[in-house]
Amino acid sequence: MALPTSYLTSSKNLESIFDAIRNAKAPEKFTTRFLESLDFKSTSDRLVIGVLKALGFLDAEGRPQERYFRFLDQTQSAAVLGEAIEEAYSDLYQINKQAHTLSKADITNKLKTLSQGQLSEAVLDKISMTFGALAKLADFGKRPAVAIQSEEQADQSILPNPVSTASGVSTKTLGGLHYNIQIILPESRDPKVYDALFRSLREHLLL
Repeated sequence: MALPTSYLTSSKNLESIFDAIRNAKAPEKFTTRFLESLDFKSTSDRLVIGVLKALGFLDAEGRPQERYFRFLDQTQSAAVLGEAIEEAYSDLYQINKQAHTLSKADITNKLKTLSQGQLSEAVLDKISMTFGALAKLADFGKRPAVAIQSEEQADQSILPNPVSTASGVSTKTLGGLHYNIQIILPESRDPKVYDALFRSLREHLLL
């Protein structure tokens, strides 16, 4: 089940914690001591470490991961957080692609279904609250720069460069990117059917 069971008991400092993370040098390990060095000494604040692990910011040992470092770029941190939320709560997003727009009550009900009654009402309430608090800080309409960069590279191309193969799979290059086009041939013993298919393929690739 792609549904984090890590949650906060209070979200009042969540935005401040993320701001502090962005403005601090990434630690070798994100520990309670590091969190306290950022002036977050409450026991409820310590729960954010588990949430960061669930979001893929930290590994199981608390070491910052690639997503953590991308988050430090303030121009894309909200988008990185949105990406992390959609991945961590993927089961919820399979039910509703706009899960972050749902009310807390709706989120709680959907989490109850996803957890198949394995979580108490109190825990479900905290998970819903945590999800909602994270969603308020995220940008779901803007993809992180890593994904946008690939599209910019594709836009730099003038013409696609087709390369034919002999296996029913065609490869096209576009701005340094490679696309494989796989053809599933129909079941037929008539050679004219295959001739027509490959003739059409050649015509489209050469456009």
